[in-house]
Parts: sequence; structure tokens; C-alpha cells
Amino acid sequence: MDEERKIRILMSKVGLDGHDRGLKVVSVLLRNEGFEVINLGRFQIAETIVSAAVQEDVDVIGLSILGDEYRIYVPRIIKLMKERGLNDVAFILGGVIPPDEIPKLKKAGVDEIFPSGTLLSTISQDIRKLVEKRRE
Repeated sequence: MDEERKIRILMSKVGLDGHDRGLKVVSVLLRNEGFEVINLGRFQIAETIVSAAVQEDVDVIGLSILGDEYRIYVPRIIKLMKERGLNDVAFILGGVIPPDEIPKLKKAGVDEIFPSGTLLSTISQDIRKLVEKRRE
């Protein structure tokens, strides 16, 4: 992977969750931090997200979460990522995620979780670290 290439992150919402303000805000802020952001928007399914990640050759898949649909979609996305050979793509979540669910999600294969209120500087820095590890 080219070290000079901007970090490419695919951002999306899954299922019927239409609350996309957080997704839009974080997408713009990451663009301002120098990331290349592909925003799929709302109402996506796991297959669409993973297919877009392959097509766009992204470094990171990021989901914005509000409801509990992540319980269905996160395992499906992780499974599809493995099937499609996306071992070098980081998978992150952000939004309203119950604190007791975070260890379970990380154990299942989510690389990083950013609860509501996480500083953009923390999000940006942690994403850069994840991608740097994978580019080594």
C-alpha cells in the first residue's frame, strides 16, 4: 500500500436507523483532517457496505450507530469482510453504544469504538494508528 496515499474511510449507517447527523458531522470533520471519506449514507445493508469497501479500496469501514441494529449487522459485516479477504481493513463503530457491549464487540472483531462525545482529535488519531499498523 502506498504510504503517501490518503486514508480512505467508508462511512455508513445500517438498517432502518435514519438519524444521520453524527455520520454527516464526523464525515466532514474527517475530510477536514485529510481523510478521503466515502459516505454511503443511511439505510445500508451489510452486503452493500462490504462490496463498496472492496470497490473503493478503503482502509477503514466506519459505522454510525444509534439503535440496537448493530447486533445484527456487525457480525454480518465481520463475516463478509473475512469472506472477501478484507483482513487489512479496519472496522470501527461510533455513536450510542452501551458501555457493556464494547468489550463484546471488540472481541467479535471491531477494531475500535468511539462512543458519542468522543473528541474528533481522538477519533482521527486512533484511526491513523489503526491504518499505520495495517500498512506495516
